[in-house]
Amino acid sequence: MRIAIVLDNFSPHLSTKRHSRVGDWAAENNVECAYVPTNASYLNRIECHFTALRYFALNGIDRQSHEEQNSMIRRHIAWRNRHKDDEAVRAISLSTKVA
Repeated sequence: MRIAIVLDNFSPHLSTKRHSRVGDWAAENNVECAYVPTNASYLNRIECHFTALRYFALNGIDRQSHEEQNSMIRRHIAWRNRHKDDEAVRAISLSTKVA
């Protein structure tokens, strides 16, 4: 069975073009590294969750420190995990274009 690993254009993911050992390993193990096009974050299915995180925990608020900002992100993730069916979060997540 062939396995495809979908990668965005984050620089460490481009190592198959710069370092042959990743490409060699993929060829030996029947793995295909498939890269999404540049500026195509809508193809990444996690992006809609980042949109909701930005909306609820980051937008329009000036944090006093990185610790406070990290706390808000952790609180949002914990809240989101407890409220999987929340309609407000679902509406914001669905408003993001995702393939």
